[in-house]
Amino acid sequence: IYGLSEYTIVQIVIFDISGKQVELLVNEFQEVGYYSVDWNADNHPSGMYFVKMIAGDYVNTQKLMLIK
Repeated sequence: IYGLSEYTIVQIVIFDISGKQVELLVNEFQEVGYYSVDWNADNHPSGMYFVKMIAGDYVNTQKLMLIK
């Protein structure tokens, strides 16, 4: 879940441990408000992934452990 305080372009991308992009979840302009995103990781193996969010000037990367 994330919130936007201004109309801006949002990108949410999943990378594997080697830095390869494996999924583009969001890549669009979004209005002010709260949003949620689900990642269907059925086709990806267990392991460490990184989620990168870019919204205007805001950039954040977080680790994600996928366990099946």
